[in-house]
Amino acid sequence: MAHEGGTKAIVAALAANLGIAVTKFVAYLLTQSSSMLAESVHSLADSGNQLLLLVGGRRARRAADERHPFGYGRERYVYAFVVSIVLFSLGGLFALYEAWHKWQDPHPIDSWRWVAIVVLLAAMVMEGLSFRTAVREANPLRGSRSWVEFIRRAKAPELPVVLLEDFGALIGLVLALAGVSMTLVTGDGRWDAAGTAGIGVLLVAIAVVLALEITSLLLGESATEEDVDAIEAALVGEGVRSVIHLRTLHLGPEELLVAAKIEISPTASAAQIAEAIDGAEQRVRAAVPIARVIYLEPDLRHPATGSAGPAEVIG
Repeated sequence: MAHEGGTKAIVAALAANLGIAVTKFVAYLLTQSSSMLAESVHSLADSGNQLLLLVGGRRARRAADERHPFGYGRERYVYAFVVSIVLFSLGGLFALYEAWHKWQDPHPIDSWRWVAIVVLLAAMVMEGLSFRTAVREANPLRGSRSWVEFIRRAKAPELPVVLLEDFGALIGLVLALAGVSMTLVTGDGRWDAAGTAGIGVLLVAIAVVLALEITSLLLGESATEEDVDAIEAALVGEGVRSVIHLRTLHLGPEELLVAAKIEISPTASAAQIAEAIDGAEQRVRAAVPIARVIYLEPDLRHPATGSAGPAEVIG
């Protein structure tokens, strides 16, 4: 369900950005505004990023094979990381270069003076609709968490990426509108350059935030605290006295690896141990459905320390 919501938000953002990119570029050709050019490239980069997210989602659905026994779920993280690179280079650095170039050779907007204003206002409406779709799809997953916490803790990368891109696009449009408006009022092209520079700094900042968050997912994050607590509680039951060690790892946004060392009765037979492990796995999958790969190791607690022996601790 989370992936379906992310796909809907991506498609909405892609449709909006393709139309906006074309409109902005036509406005740039008419006005020669650097802010309009930066915004055109920004929307073009966003469109490419959304295509990358769709491709990553499709490739991540491939079934596990001999070479990749845990599947391809993390490919969604790889493509999301590429998105941050594209946003940084094609969006942010290009805007900063264009701002520097315009500052060196400032010129007013002489032709089709108010076209840029109309285009930017129309783009705000389209970006706002795209942003509203992303917010609507993210709200059920966000729950009571703040937006900052949701973006930092989300395991599926698509919605945080689209949210940040759309939010950045709206702020960038405000900066472009301010730069173009001041250029029209004062006749000083340096206002246009300043608006372009603001867009560049904004895009670089968003790209850095995305890169840091996606890097954490690529390295491998554990389950949320709520899921860890639920798994630990579910493991204890008939034949399982307690949990000695527990490790979790996201193999993808909707697939969790669980490895645990569980305490069993010292008098339990092999058949009873096998039955206890099967029961524990069933309880965990019922409590946390994304826990699809589970490895449980039966053990006895050390009589002196109350934990597993040193040679038996999970590495």
